[in-house]
Amino acid sequence: MASAAAFAKMNGLGNDIIVADMRGRADRVSQAAAVALNADPATRFDQIMAIHDPRTAGTVNYVEILNSDGTFAQACGNGMRCVVQALAAETGQKLFTFETVAGILNAEEHADGLISVDMGVPRFGWQDIPLAEEFRDTRMIELQVGPIDAPILHSPSVASMGNPHAIFWVDNDVWSYELERVGPLLENHPIFPQRANISIAQVTARDAVTIRTWERGAGLTRACGSAACAVAVSAARTNRTDRTVTVTVPGGPLRIEWRDDDHVLMTGPAEWEFSGTFDPKTGAWAREEQGAA
Repeated sequence: MASAAAFAKMNGLGNDIIVADMRGRADRVSQAAAVALNADPATRFDQIMAIHDPRTAGTVNYVEILNSDGTFAQACGNGMRCVVQALAAETGQKLFTFETVAGILNAEEHADGLISVDMGVPRFGWQDIPLAEEFRDTRMIELQVGPIDAPILHSPSVASMGNPHAIFWVDNDVWSYELERVGPLLENHPIFPQRANISIAQVTARDAVTIRTWERGAGLTRACGSAACAVAVSAARTNRTDRTVTVTVPGGPLRIEWRDDDHVLMTGPAEWEFSGTFDPKTGAWAREEQGAA
């Protein structure tokens, strides 16, 4: 495999991630390679985090993000934690400044192994999310699933964390809703011209929210970092919670802090599973017998 690149199969709270080392190369991970890797149960993933050489002074790397269907994503908080853990293990560095299509992003690996990622400033303007039509107040928009007089889900909050999110607030257990059925319909609803990540959220305390997410371009996921951030800021914005909360996703808890400077800080773990090499054009891959990222 002459054109092979190194990769690490990792996860962030069960959010399946491939960290692809594309440094020193001019090519990119192709859509065909992403689809092929996702078709193999061993390398099935939610996002590929492709680490490229830096494009901007003051950053360590440019990170390109692909969904499991081969489309590109603007943000992936769980994936960025995996990138930090992989690079920290390789270099010993603890503080990082990355560039993504969504902008500059800072991250840090702590002494306890947890990783904090500055996910930037949320945006709430309907044009910024974006929505297909004007809503002056995006804390609650007109959108529902089910009968008009008894909708199953309705009136979501919407926000952008570099990618579009819609959050449906519920009083019942988040597992009591058929997100696998309504998720793809809502993701592709005409109100979202760039599609959207769809979350169901139950507030359980002023500092605690439980969520499930249908991730744009990836489907049901055990964790979506940007969704956890969007839920946290929307919960605070609608006075459901305070500005620091624990957001519990199916894979476990994330600590989200919406700081006074409006930046959203996400803290959680990352886990290495195995390493290998792959062809960025075709997705053909081979596992390394030993070693970590």
